[in-house]
Amino acid sequence: MLEEIPIKGRAPKTGYERSMFGSGWDDTDHNGCDTRNDILNRDLTVTSHKAGTRDCVVLTGSLDDPYTGDTIEFQRGQGTSNDVQIDHVVALSDAWQKGAQKLSAEQRVEFANDPLNLLAVDGPTNGSKGDGDAATWLPPNRGFWCDYVTRQIEVKHKYDLWMTKAEAESSRTVLEERCV
Repeated sequence: MLEEIPIKGRAPKTGYERSMFGSGWDDTDHNGCDTRNDILNRDLTVTSHKAGTRDCVVLTGSLDDPYTGDTIEFQRGQGTSNDVQIDHVVALSDAWQKGAQKLSAEQRVEFANDPLNLLAVDGPTNGSKGDGDAATWLPPNRGFWCDYVTRQIEVKHKYDLWMTKAEAESSRTVLEERCV
């Protein structure tokens, strides 16, 4: 798939706003739960849900964080919910600068809520990533680099996005050195 992704320069960030990818976490799969809670349910060992939510709203759980390799105890609430964040593996701003500005509004909402592009991760580590791509940021847990870069490639391929030359070279290096 990497060979099929076009190599181009980064487009301007002009016009980018988070709202261009929807108003937040939607229920794009129409299961009654918003995407954030779908991902928490998928990625955490969930220990409790809010009553009356059909097990949609995760209250507590444990995350084996792929980015750090640490185990994080999640507890929903002010001051604790940000310990676990849902990361867009291909950051929305990065996607915008590499082709998402040409996607329809519906495609951008799908992109922002696509489980392939989402991971529950350590909040502070996610914050350090910003809108970095594989050339500028990789998780501190080197054992996850193969999975991380593979997922970025799959997402960019699925949505017909491009990579910069440096990003493609970094991705290729990770694939050759870590995915054996």
